[in-house]
Amino acid sequence: MNVVIGIIAFIAGVGIAYFIFNFLLGSKKEMEIKEAEAEAEVIKKKKMLEAKEHFLHLKAEHEKTANERNSKLSQAENRIKQKESTLSQRMEENQRQKKELDGLRDNLRTQIDLAERKREDLEKAHKQQIERLETISGFSAEQAKNQLVESLKNEARSEAMSYVNEIMDEAKMTATKEAKRIVLQTMQRVASESAVESAVTVFHIENDEMKGRIIGREGRNIRALEAATGVEIIVDDTPEAIVLSAFDPVRREVARLALHQLVTDGRIHPARIEEVVQKLQKQVEDEMVEAGKRTAIDLGVQGLHPELIRIIGKMKYRSSYGQNLLQHSREVANLAAIMASELGLNPKLAKRAGLLHDIGKVPDDEPELPHAVIGMRLAERYKEKPEICNAIGSHHEEMEMTTLLAPIVQVCDAISGSRPGARREVVEAYIKRLKELESLALAYPGVTKTYAIQAGRELRVIVGSERVSDAEAEKLSQDIAKKIHDEMTYPGQVKITVIREMRAISYAK
Repeated sequence: MNVVIGIIAFIAGVGIAYFIFNFLLGSKKEMEIKEAEAEAEVIKKKKMLEAKEHFLHLKAEHEKTANERNSKLSQAENRIKQKESTLSQRMEENQRQKKELDGLRDNLRTQIDLAERKREDLEKAHKQQIERLETISGFSAEQAKNQLVESLKNEARSEAMSYVNEIMDEAKMTATKEAKRIVLQTMQRVASESAVESAVTVFHIENDEMKGRIIGREGRNIRALEAATGVEIIVDDTPEAIVLSAFDPVRREVARLALHQLVTDGRIHPARIEEVVQKLQKQVEDEMVEAGKRTAIDLGVQGLHPELIRIIGKMKYRSSYGQNLLQHSREVANLAAIMASELGLNPKLAKRAGLLHDIGKVPDDEPELPHAVIGMRLAERYKEKPEICNAIGSHHEEMEMTTLLAPIVQVCDAISGSRPGARREVVEAYIKRLKELESLALAYPGVTKTYAIQAGRELRVIVGSERVSDAEAEKLSQDIAKKIHDEMTYPGQVKITVIREMRAISYAK
């Protein structure tokens, strides 16, 4: 019973507890709902205020934009009104100017008609005058015009020739004076000795007994020496001398040094000869390189290719018309540098071009080309500047000169080669050149006699006075000079003197 009562009490307690829990939970929910409704009301009012503020802001901006637009429209209307007023004024001005132009046009037409009538009257009067002149002179108008034109042509030609001669004389005087000053100053500042070489070298020995040792048994020593050096060795009756003959100065120098060493050493036999010649060939090659380096240092020429330095040194053993080639190149380099300085050009480039201008005379092979072209190709191969290559290739006019260095090198080459004692010229070539000078001038019409004088530096041309006038004589001298310049090779310059004279001869008997 107690158990039943306890169970019933437990169940009743659980029910009462459940009821109390539900009551409390319902009260809490009602409170939360009321709070949420109050909060939602607050948010709603806030949003309404924000919306009103945003609306008022948009309204203010719209009113501002509308005011600005209205202001712009007002300004545009004012401008349009001003333009309309200006256009109206311009239209009125144009109308006024149009009326004035119409009046001027009418006046101009009247004046044109009057001028046309006057021109017709003048043409009639001119024709009448021409007819009267034709009647008086006996010439037609075309004949008179042709005669007048021909007379004017002759007069203009004579005056033009006189004017040209005056200008040329003045230019020659000025140019010759300035050129002489530059050339003389250049030559005075460069002093150089004259070196003359030939195709033979004389080797002196102490006694003639040494000749037999040099020849050797059955000539084996001399044959071995000739084969090793490529030089012809002449042992004749000349006392205490042996002649070494070859066109290559390098080979002659090797043979001379070999003979000197063999004679000094005393051991002369084929094996020793070959050994000495090989050693001396290497020694001479080293001396050529050293001579090229020393020359470049002395002249202040830098940056040369090693092969160009060797070629420059090789010029020490070559000659041209008896003039040592290396000495000639050094002289041309100094002359070119001084002349370039006088003319306001680069003296370093001029000196470099002058030093290299004859490198084509000492190539390792012998191509059938002018030495100037060979030298230009060598310079191009070893990366020399284009202006230097052109100066080398054109210093004998085998190609066109494109830089100012080219004529400077050409002139300095002529100065170095044509000064007294610098070179020797073969007699046959000299005589041939003189005959060519005389024959060239004698081929011109009106020339009766020609004389090449002063070693070919001046050409005297005698012309017939009845066939050549004074003006034609002047032109003839210019034509001959141009033809000599274009067709002949000559040192320095050639003066052409045309002589025209009248001789009257009679005899008293």
